Amino acid sequence: MNLKIEWAYKHPKQQKESLIFTSDFLPLDEALFFVEDIEKTGRVKQVAFFDKAGTHWSKKELLRLQKERETEPHDVIAYFDGGFDKDTLRAGVGNVIYYKQNQKDWRIRENEEIKGISDNNEAEYAALLHLVQRFETLGIHHQDVIIRSDSLVVVKQMSGEWPCYEDTYVPWLERIEKQLQLLGLQPMYEIIDRHDNKEADQLATQALQGKKISSQLDRSS
Repeated sequence: MNLKIEWAYKHPKQQKESLIFTSDFLPLDEALFFVEDIEKTGRVKQVAFFDKAGTHWSKKELLRLQKERETEPHDVIAYFDGGFDKDTLRAGVGNVIYYKQNQKDWRIRENEEIKGISDNNEAEYAALLHLVQRFETLGIHHQDVIIRSDSLVVVKQMSGEWPCYEDTYVPWLERIEKQLQLLGLQPMYEIIDRHDNKEADQLATQALQGKKISSQLDRSS
């Protein structure tokens, strides 16, 4: 989770209004560290924190979130891919999630078969929704998450670089954005080569073959 700090500085010998300073966006731990250091000067009138969605956070709220993060999933990097069978109108979706929790590195691999899909791009949207829903069950919330895929259409439309006019895709996009907002997640979408997305691609293919996969691996052991 990245935050911008705004603080009011007032010199004890000056009767004028305080000066307002604003920082760049900083990771949660760094933002709290710098604020505590600034406060030692005794010249900070008030401090406010804002995330990239413009939500205001108090220092007390962030300290509580920081403590919770010690036992909750964080540093999330996730991959998604969707496969499509035009003869059966079925999709196979695959997700891979890397994250840290309780000072350990974890990897989750999952897939699912979804029926009633019209084309490959819709299959990719279904894969992304499946991934975001998995974020919720894992307790991933109020942080930045990196989401990677080789689906140019979905990544460009979800990131707002391309408009989405297709009636088939709009409901998927809206459901995904609503779920991300409810979880307080700030996604950072990244386009990758298909080769770099081979784990999620294989899972999607296995789903179309009727092979259900659901695994969690402790990568730190």
